[in-house]
Amino acid sequence: MESNEFSRRKFLKQVALLSAAATIPSYIKASNNALSAVGLTKANERVNLACVGIGNQGGSDVMSLYNTGLCNLVAFCDVDMGAPHTLHVLNRFPDVPRFQDFRVMFDKMEDQIDAVLVAVPDHSHFPITMMAMGLGKHVYVEKPMARTFNEIELMIKSAKRHKVVTQMGNQGHSEANYFQFKAWKEAGIIKDVTKITAHMNSSRRWHTWDPNIKSFPPAEPIPDTLDWDIWLGVTQQHEYNHDFINGQWRCWYDFGMGALGDWGAHILDTAHEFLDLGLPNEINMLKAEGHNPFFFPMASTLLFRFPERGNMPPVDITWYDGVNNIPSVPEGYGVSELDPNIPPTSIGEIQPVKLNPGKIIYSKELTFKGGSHGSTLSIIPSNKAKEMESKIPYVPRSPSDHYANFLLACKGEEKARSPFSIAGPLSQVFSLGVMAQKLNTKLLFDRKTKTITNNQLANELLIGLSPRKGWEQYYRV
Repeated sequence: MESNEFSRRKFLKQVALLSAAATIPSYIKASNNALSAVGLTKANERVNLACVGIGNQGGSDVMSLYNTGLCNLVAFCDVDMGAPHTLHVLNRFPDVPRFQDFRVMFDKMEDQIDAVLVAVPDHSHFPITMMAMGLGKHVYVEKPMARTFNEIELMIKSAKRHKVVTQMGNQGHSEANYFQFKAWKEAGIIKDVTKITAHMNSSRRWHTWDPNIKSFPPAEPIPDTLDWDIWLGVTQQHEYNHDFINGQWRCWYDFGMGALGDWGAHILDTAHEFLDLGLPNEINMLKAEGHNPFFFPMASTLLFRFPERGNMPPVDITWYDGVNNIPSVPEGYGVSELDPNIPPTSIGEIQPVKLNPGKIIYSKELTFKGGSHGSTLSIIPSNKAKEMESKIPYVPRSPSDHYANFLLACKGEEKARSPFSIAGPLSQVFSLGVMAQKLNTKLLFDRKTKTITNNQLANELLIGLSPRKGWEQYYRV
């Protein structure tokens, strides 16, 4: 029996459908065995961590988790074990067992794994995460959670059902801005927010490409060290091209989520959580410079509209990306400095631009200026900030960074700050935005039924294309 077939059967057995839950046949239900296997690591033990995706951002995540001193690295998995970006980690830890297929890894090492890092291209987050949770493993998944609205929906429900610890990798959610926004919201400093301008105007990988593209790039020889079939995962068949891998996947609708999926969580996560935004009821594509059906526009302006929530007024969020697609800023904005705490990307340090990544939050009484990741907010203009000094509450320091927070949550010592229940709806906002980018249109979304009401094609894209043959099990159980 082939290993992936064995893995498939084992996975299906672990997450066998329970007759009592037959009213939701499309979602995973844990068997009694799977549920009994789920547990927290003892306080005096390290978490046994398997890492799927160990190059580029994955390599950075591996080291960040390891450097907490809270985990043992028990397995490495990557589709390209001979690439320079994976060899850096492999050479650092030569005795850690290594695999190219995550299904084989789980088959051979399931009993030795407590938690899993998933740091692979966006299109591959879903099957790895679903299998890990189905086997009772805690999961740290890079942002955004997944590529389609439905994948994220399934991940949210599966995490709840299997009672595992989950964390999405938006590091700023454990840094200063998280605790500041929470304290300022609770103290009534941030209230009655009506609109937010979010901007990410750094150059992106596809900005040098020809937007008049008529087809995918031509087939090239597959590198000897790369398992292209596993790299493709659930997506439809594509011929290998170097412009699909090593971060280039983020450029293509079929694999990634563009600038919005990459930076949206770093800029909007605290506002989304603490303003209880949930899902929008309208997504309007206001600008799509260089629009084409294959990769993301050279510049995008997207308007997300969120309705009233309790006693909070409606909120409009306008997203700007593109080097010259700069939003206007309010009087007294001041200088836009690049926060030194923003970590480098897989292609190097973020370079200063005309307006550095961040947001402007407008309430009925105050205006706030903020950056990305953990960058703190300031009240503008400066004279208004001076008036507010006596009302500013104490902001506690973070007890742990995002990686330590996840591992401590696996040990039962902290609560994960960006679990799927919180990060999922945020990621779904981005998936809706990407759909509007791809179709270059306005979408009306029903928050109760979670359907798009004005565009049948877009409504079908909530689920997306069927997975490739051999990868269906992650969706249909």
